[in-house]
Amino acid sequence: MLYIIGLGLGDDKDITLRGLEAVKKCDKVYMESYTSLLSFGLSSDGLSTLEKLYGKPVTLADRETVEEKADNILSEAHESDVAFLVVGDPFGATTHSDLVVRAKKLGVNVKVVHNASVMNAVGVCGLQLYRYGETVSIPFFTETWRPSSFYEKIQRNRMLGLHTLCLLDIRVKEPSLESLCRGRKQYEPPRYMTIRTAIEQLLEIEQMRGESAYNEDTNCVGFARLGGEDQKVVAGSMKQLLTVDFGWPLHCLVIVGETHPVEEEMLDFYTLEGGK
Repeated sequence: MLYIIGLGLGDDKDITLRGLEAVKKCDKVYMESYTSLLSFGLSSDGLSTLEKLYGKPVTLADRETVEEKADNILSEAHESDVAFLVVGDPFGATTHSDLVVRAKKLGVNVKVVHNASVMNAVGVCGLQLYRYGETVSIPFFTETWRPSSFYEKIQRNRMLGLHTLCLLDIRVKEPSLESLCRGRKQYEPPRYMTIRTAIEQLLEIEQMRGESAYNEDTNCVGFARLGGEDQKVVAGSMKQLLTVDFGWPLHCLVIVGETHPVEEEMLDFYTLEGGK
């Protein structure tokens, strides 16, 4: 049996009772480590905290393990109970859907244990979840690669008066282009996009496209460490949020669409006044 278990957003205590029961009866436990991370990151102390709670070792599964060596995990799940832990909810990233499909094709039974994810936790700011349009991802720009496919999606959402959740890039154990050219993988240091970088890139694309999908005065909400004890939520214009220190990752951003009075009343609690 393959158990795919959501861990929630904060720390080790956010796993559900059902999820914890499933982990404790599994023979092998993997933790996906590249689409998101808990508040303690991937530190050895953080992992040992999980291992103490679960009463067994936890194996980190990076992108390479999940996307290229998934058959090894599924082979073990064919013979015994295996847990695959995911920060947030199991279906917050398409890779995990792919894992379920591959498991079912191989005749491996799958059970899913859901949990909170960024997709619903952003409701803390007061913007109603059913008033969101398509979610977009903002990747890190490079000197030669500055994609803008998110622009049309944001534009469509705003034309419909809908809010847009922007998920910001995470680069964990990514091979450098130079090492790939040499045929020998060397990994870049981890990088986590900040709200400041995301807004700078968004404004750069707007300046390039010039279609007025948004501008520096467009209202947004910035979130840091969502679901954690020290989460930070700040609302303001893009220009204002550029000046805010949101601290440690993970960050995400919502571009605000048309608002209902009830949304505005809640949002006021997080809004910068006079740029402060």
